[in-house]
Amino acid sequence: MSFWDRIKPAERPLSASEAETSADGLRLRLLWEDGLKTDTSAQHLRQQCPCAACVDEWTNKRTLDASQVPASLRITQVQPVGNYALSFVFSDGHSTGIYPWKLLRELTQPRG
Repeated sequence: MSFWDRIKPAERPLSASEAETSADGLRLRLLWEDGLKTDTSAQHLRQQCPCAACVDEWTNKRTLDASQVPASLRITQVQPVGNYALSFVFSDGHSTGIYPWKLLRELTQPRG
């Protein structure tokens, strides 16, 4: 086994093939490679932001008060991050969260 065989990354995670926001920016809709369509609100995405400003880096405790994120929050921009994630700019100016595909799948799945 060569050095390169030992450092190969794990199997590529499922990713979205399409990402779009609603016309008003209140919702994110994703079409996944396996054909599943999921969606969630901009508010929910912002409440679950994984960045260091929203989650303590040492304890993993959420520091963002989710109740302070208004339902009227909008997504103003969506950007790919490499082949592994999306980042968002929200109408409150927040833009530091990187949302890996696995997290987006969890956040956009129907709750029930």
